[in-house]
Amino acid sequence: MDHFQDQATPWEPPLAGTEVAHLVGALERLRTTFRWKADDLDAAGLSTGVGASALTLGGLLKHLAFAEDFMFTVKLSGAPLGEPWESQWDGDDWDFRSAADDAPDSLYAGWDDAVARSRTRLDAALANGGLDQLVHVASEEGEHASLRRLVCDLIEEYGRHTGHADLLREVVDGRVGEDPPPGWKPLSGS
Repeated sequence: MDHFQDQATPWEPPLAGTEVAHLVGALERLRTTFRWKADDLDAAGLSTGVGASALTLGGLLKHLAFAEDFMFTVKLSGAPLGEPWESQWDGDDWDFRSAADDAPDSLYAGWDDAVARSRTRLDAALANGGLDQLVHVASEEGEHASLRRLVCDLIEEYGRHTGHADLLREVVDGRVGEDPPPGWKPLSGS
């Protein structure tokens, strides 16, 4: 689903569009900004932390890959999470902790692949019922969430962690800025 018009900054939401275009556009802008903040680092850069925090850009890449798959697999349809998550998951914060053992190419590819799967699943769900449709995940009382809620939850997740990525990247090499430069494409990963 193509919601963007500016080829130099295709991650920008439309200035005036539909609710779907704005929500998906906000998610895409956060995904792109996060990926820009995490891009083109070696293992040392991906493992750098700030102060007492255990967060790293590598851990965030792996965590957000998991969040993408969990949101648009388990929560959306109730389908099993699948690999690489099911055979490797080892308790709370495993995604953050285990990233230090992963090669940079693996972390970038894992995030890129998870985002590609999420885009496909979200586009299919939007085509088959829009934002108002109820999804698999439900409260303890049995009230199902809407697809709109899942999209908003993922926007919130990226908002939180893109802020973390701002701080982490500045510590690694001084990269600062709110948005990638026009025409930016990832240098690492797929």
